[in-house]
Amino acid sequence: MSSPLITLTTDFGLTDVYVGVMKGVIAQVNPELSVIDLNHAIPPQNIALASFQLGNAYPYFSANTVHVVVVDPGVGSSRRAIAFQTDAGFFVGPDNGVFSSALQTAHTVTAVELNQPQYWRTGNPSATFHGRDIFAPVAAHLATGFPLVAMGAALDPQQLVQLNHIPPQQSEQWVMGTIQAIDYFGNLITNIPAAAIPSDWTVKIGEHLVPEGTTYGSVLPGQAVSLVGSHGWLEVAVNGGNAQAQLQSQVGDRILMLITN
Repeated sequence: MSSPLITLTTDFGLTDVYVGVMKGVIAQVNPELSVIDLNHAIPPQNIALASFQLGNAYPYFSANTVHVVVVDPGVGSSRRAIAFQTDAGFFVGPDNGVFSSALQTAHTVTAVELNQPQYWRTGNPSATFHGRDIFAPVAAHLATGFPLVAMGAALDPQQLVQLNHIPPQQSEQWVMGTIQAIDYFGNLITNIPAAAIPSDWTVKIGEHLVPEGTTYGSVLPGQAVSLVGSHGWLEVAVNGGNAQAQLQSQVGDRILMLITN
């Protein structure tokens, strides 16, 4: 079995010391652990994007990896601090929907509410930084081999918070979805999975018609193209450009795939 890893996904950015402090806490528990930064540029409080980013990343790690997500606008409130295990790994963070993608795509085995302070950094955690005081040390203990069931009280995995995702609608002539994320390059990533995509199609965004392709270079520079991205979702890109800026699109905008075969 491969050595355990911890991944971190937060909305902390890299301007402040918050990410480094979490790594310091992990090292205090076990300095031999490896930590991988998945993403610290999640827009503040954007739970949906955190879920999307984690869902596209965790399948590429071994099943003993511990994934920590701290996008936590409800920190210090009554929202639960949780950890759970699936057939694809362990997950630690707030019970606010950030794990929706993982809960929908992986088989959950065990879930707990984190209520055992002996596995925290302190029994009197900060009301504003559970990432440092609860989630990071719990993750380090899990990666070191401490059992999940020791970390807290058992929870029914079906009761964990999940975001209300509206699936694409489909007819014989079209598939209608939405933009669920926009990446660094301005590519528009929809919620239409590859399995729902026919052999021939054209995408309509507002008044723009975007032809299908297989690569970004399927069209001339500056032109838009619709294709299946590496993540397995339909996306719209501009060859050498920024689809978000060129098509004036935002997360949540409607996407219509017209079936042309």
